[in-house]
Amino acid sequence: MLPIAMTTGASSYILYHSIPSIHCIGPALNEIVSFLQPTLIFAMLFLTFCRIEPRDLKPHRWHWWLLLIQGGVFTVLGLIASWLIRVLPADSASAVVLIESAMMCFICPTATAAAVVVRKLGGDVPGIVTYIILINVLTAFLVPMIVPLVHPVDNFDFWMSFSLIISKVFPLLIMPCLAAWLVRYLFPKVHRRLLKYPDLAFYIWAFALALAIAVTTKSIMASEMGLGLLLLIALISLISCAVQFSLGRYIGSRYRSSEVTAGQSIGQKNTVFAIWMSYTFMTKETAIVGGLYSVWHNIYNSWQLYKAGKSSK
Repeated sequence: MLPIAMTTGASSYILYHSIPSIHCIGPALNEIVSFLQPTLIFAMLFLTFCRIEPRDLKPHRWHWWLLLIQGGVFTVLGLIASWLIRVLPADSASAVVLIESAMMCFICPTATAAAVVVRKLGGDVPGIVTYIILINVLTAFLVPMIVPLVHPVDNFDFWMSFSLIISKVFPLLIMPCLAAWLVRYLFPKVHRRLLKYPDLAFYIWAFALALAIAVTTKSIMASEMGLGLLLLIALISLISCAVQFSLGRYIGSRYRSSEVTAGQSIGQKNTVFAIWMSYTFMTKETAIVGGLYSVWHNIYNSWQLYKAGKSSK
């Protein structure tokens, strides 16, 4: 399913790009995609929260280790980049772009779709939903503190940046949660009916993935950076993806069989949000890393789901 969604997304944009006569519908397509992406995220989270009791959302020890890794690496890389800006000549900006790309790979919050993958793999859904909330709070605090050291943003102080991030992510976290719990307690028949479709969120995710890959393909094809820098950013995103999945699975394995859940918590990223953060607080060159990372984590997700499906037969 996922390889089909990824192929469909990439080929759809390539087909559109190769037919100049239909480029006039581009603005309308952008509007449609801009509407569909948050709507699909809302639907996925709503269906996920329908299966979670409020009392199940509680922190675990592995949450704090993952937060330390994401926040710690992001902070250290930010300090290194800040130092390099002062000591390197102005024509060495590519080195800073590479470090900024790694920073985005680590601080980027967990994808909301990770809860769908965790459920398919038999992991702890309340555990990963709790982490999604925690990492978004950490991101909202750390990004306004560290990014100005590397890439000062005019007219953005700490609280303005913090409020901007919170307003971007929390409506899509809180509203589905409230809606799901209202349905659970006020419309129990509707709630029971929704529970009869356990794979609905997965199919919504597959459609959302096709859109995300189409957007990624667009950003790569529209990029004006040199091939060498593009390949280096792709390598950084690949290494960051592998390191975070590996660390997450290792830490999770130390805490009551949370290997899958911790791995997805730190490895599967909200790359659409990473692209937005890059454009807002850094540069368009850094933004490309979010799209490239989405390719790697979805290839790994496809392999995990294939392996899980094969072992269940």
